[in-house]
Amino acid sequence: MATSTAPRSYPVHVDADLDPGLSRGLWLVKWILAIPHYVVLAFLWTAFAVLSVVAFFAILFTGRYPRAIFDFNVGVMRWSWRVAYYAYAALGTDRYPPFTLADVPDYPAHLEVDRPDHLSRGLVLVKWWLLAIPHYLIVALFAGGVAYGVQGADDETWISISVIGVLVLVAAVMLLFTGRYPQQIFDLVLGLNRWVLRVAGYVALMTDQYPPFRLDMGGHETPTATREPDAPPPAPLTAPPARPRGWTTGRIVSVVAGSVLVLTGLGFAGAGATLALVGATDRDDGFLMSPSISMDSSAYAITSEDARINTEGAPDWLPEKVLGDVRVTASSGSGDVFIGLAPTADVETYLVGVARDTFREVRDGAAVLDPVTGGAPSAPPADQSFWVASATGSDATLDWAPEDGSWTFVLMRADGTEGVTADVATGAEVPVLDAVVAALLVLAGLTLLAGALLIAVPIRTVARREQ
Repeated sequence: MATSTAPRSYPVHVDADLDPGLSRGLWLVKWILAIPHYVVLAFLWTAFAVLSVVAFFAILFTGRYPRAIFDFNVGVMRWSWRVAYYAYAALGTDRYPPFTLADVPDYPAHLEVDRPDHLSRGLVLVKWWLLAIPHYLIVALFAGGVAYGVQGADDETWISISVIGVLVLVAAVMLLFTGRYPQQIFDLVLGLNRWVLRVAGYVALMTDQYPPFRLDMGGHETPTATREPDAPPPAPLTAPPARPRGWTTGRIVSVVAGSVLVLTGLGFAGAGATLALVGATDRDDGFLMSPSISMDSSAYAITSEDARINTEGAPDWLPEKVLGDVRVTASSGSGDVFIGLAPTADVETYLVGVARDTFREVRDGAAVLDPVTGGAPSAPPADQSFWVASATGSDATLDWAPEDGSWTFVLMRADGTEGVTADVATGAEVPVLDAVVAALLVLAGLTLLAGALLIAVPIRTVARREQ
């Protein structure tokens, strides 16, 4: 055993001991064994992100990182480090990580962060992004943010490469064939992970002390002094881990659930605000219109795909209240165009044997048309009596109140000759939009309130226990 003789220099402390009897092949399936931890950590890191925002404002206005939030966030980092150490950030132990935020004294991986009494109010605005940029570049290399494109037979494939990943892979292969984890690789892997976690603590606002550009290798940060030969070995630590300052399972679940609700509420609010902005700025004469699509065909007509409307069993007012009237506009600089809507069967009868293109989709901003060979129509489109709505002109506008049936839109030259060119836009009144916006904003308010309560109550309870 060894004891430290020098004070720790950086407030984020990362330590680990390499298990001497690692299994040769267990690392091949650890990705499966660690799945329960990955699922739990996904929720814990959601709460970590939300609480870090709360801590940001607390530091900005008070200069202090709330202790209850600090303990929770350190616990999440500690849990993540244990899982990473067990899995593919180190493969340093075969002992399954415990499900706890607290430090487990007899587990081989440990992480502690010294809570500062005071933090700079101004530094909190820039340290997590601007000041940390040099470290972000280094951490990207260490932990896998560097990607390389590999040209394959069909497409380019991006491969993420990290120094830690390569070193751990080398150690795993050597472990598989020799049963030994090379100590030199272990020391380097721990040094790289220590660098990454120091940066994580800094950008998570837990310290104002800038992370050193120093690779402190080995399982422990500081030099050690060997015990006297006659000193008896310490008794193993078997006491169960204590909860970090009042963070019971119920309070942790409450904070996680509250964080999910807060993010959901922000999503509702963002969607509602976006729809409100669209409704206020993008309406044209009461219609929400799509961007214009340039359609160019050498055939005699361009038709839409069959549009089927079936409101059987729904209230009669539903199409009018939800969709409202539909509008199609066509603008052409090469003469008058005709746009019309009719039952699909009537359109098929009129255009049987006629060369035409069918509009399928918009791809890369251009219309995708499927050609149908044939000849010229028997008469101009305006001479037909089956159109339920139609318009003609260099700037033609067609309005239609939707009803049940199978319908097809047709775009042609007004005289029925070949060569159809126009910029086409479609839209609808969508009167239900205001109701949707209101519902989203109400849902946002309710979920944000519920989430805030689920977060605030356990944090306040923990803070009171610490007083």
